[in-house]
Amino acid sequence: MPGPRHKKFGRSFYKRPADTLAHDVLGTIMVRRVGETGETLRRARIVEAEAYLGPKDLASHASKGLTNRTQVLYGPPGRAYVYFIYGLHYMFNIVTGQTGGGQAVLIRAAEPLDGWDADLTGPAKLALHFDITLADNGLDLIGDEIFLVQEAKYRPRIIRTKRIGVDYARHWKDRHLRFIDESNPVAAKLRR
Repeated sequence: MPGPRHKKFGRSFYKRPADTLAHDVLGTIMVRRVGETGETLRRARIVEAEAYLGPKDLASHASKGLTNRTQVLYGPPGRAYVYFIYGLHYMFNIVTGQTGGGQAVLIRAAEPLDGWDADLTGPAKLALHFDITLADNGLDLIGDEIFLVQEAKYRPRIIRTKRIGVDYARHWKDRHLRFIDESNPVAAKLRR
């Protein structure tokens, strides 16, 4: 649970546009309860995130409209949007903005904390090591299973770059909607 130095984020944190949240989520700590009774906490500091700006953003799933797959994406902010890609990997996103806006932030990389030995340098690896699956799609991040906390003293040094793997998205592929905390040692392992 969050301690005196850590503040768990409430709904208002997630009600902002995806590009604002993708910036502000860097340096925050993602927490996941694991184990049969949820007694173990896995914690990692978020180092990389990408913003997806809704239906107009051709790289976003929302550009295909409201479907069974994207229903959570169009729901209230502060929910997990998890999808399966290439028949191999889960991807963990945070629904942002206003309900119906279709915006999300993909969490791409994090630094494991508390002696946890895991490679979280990629969205598939992050989801794998946090035990995130389609069962978590729609999970409320205000709850106690997966949530974010802020460590008051941590100050990321943030750069913006183009997103990765969205060459199909025409002019949207060139938008600088990927955010990296360059001050974190994990950043040296990320694809530039």
